[in-house]
Amino acid sequence: MPQVIGVLGVGQDITERKMVEIEKATVAQELQTFIDTANAPIFGIDQNGMVNEWNNKSVEITGYSKVEVMGQNLVNVYISEDFRESVKRVLDNALQGQEAANFEFPIFTKDRRRIEILLNATPRCNVKGEVCTKLSSADDHFEFWLLQFGLIMEGWSPSKVC
Repeated sequence: MPQVIGVLGVGQDITERKMVEIEKATVAQELQTFIDTANAPIFGIDQNGMVNEWNNKSVEITGYSKVEVMGQNLVNVYISEDFRESVKRVLDNALQGQEAANFEFPIFTKDRRRIEILLNATPRCNVKGEVCTKLSSADDHFEFWLLQFGLIMEGWSPSKVC
């Protein structure tokens, strides 16, 4: 066995790369804060229709906590049976890249009140530009909130990346 007489180290300056990583993380956190604190209910689903985003306004108007809805099938669990087909069609279309604006449907709150929602659905894409989830904002007519929301940031997905 050869005798070790020292160690040779090779390094490179990664300061700039680290700064870019920090900036990306900061932007992602700012966008997540925007979603969480928006004055309109915003929710997201994955390719299987499972909830992967549920902001504070969604909690406020439905009574369902984020923990309760995450991973649940949005259409099958929270949409009334008579609207499931049409809501699923709009959400499936958004998952295929077709945005939807001003789609009205009812949703039932945790205390079984029916509220009317005006939905805008926007696909969420990964770094390759592929649709991986759908992000929606809704206008709750009961409270008269309205937010036209469209967010497609290449590479950004704080909750889930495909």
